[in-house]
Amino acid sequence: MQRRIDLAGTSDAPARARETATDFLAEAERVRGEATSAETSGAVLIVVSELVTNAVRHAPGLCTVRLTLHDEGVLIEVSDTSPVLPCPRAPDVTGASGGWGMQMITRLAGEIQTVPGPGPGKTIRTRLPW
Repeated sequence: MQRRIDLAGTSDAPARARETATDFLAEAERVRGEATSAETSGAVLIVVSELVTNAVRHAPGLCTVRLTLHDEGVLIEVSDTSPVLPCPRAPDVTGASGGWGMQMITRLAGEIQTVPGPGPGKTIRTRLPW
């Protein structure tokens, strides 16, 4: 099972991505015949939101979110138009310039892969257990 949404690089993109992820998780629960834990659902929503926020902030134009259900969990992929690789940075404790997103994603999902393409852009990929 897979869900995909193409999003404009606008401020409402993270909210639309979270809505898509919520619908995906509800459908995945029906397919699997079991509910996800609140912890897993929350983690999926945070990871999707942070990846899309980063795409909107750092890459012009469209981004694409793909969610795929696997036996072991959920694959989350966000593609954008920038070839620049993500660079974790020290978080700004005042909240003025961010820096927390990749740290949260790494803590929740563990491994993050960056794959070149499509086109001049890249895809950020991570998995969360069911």
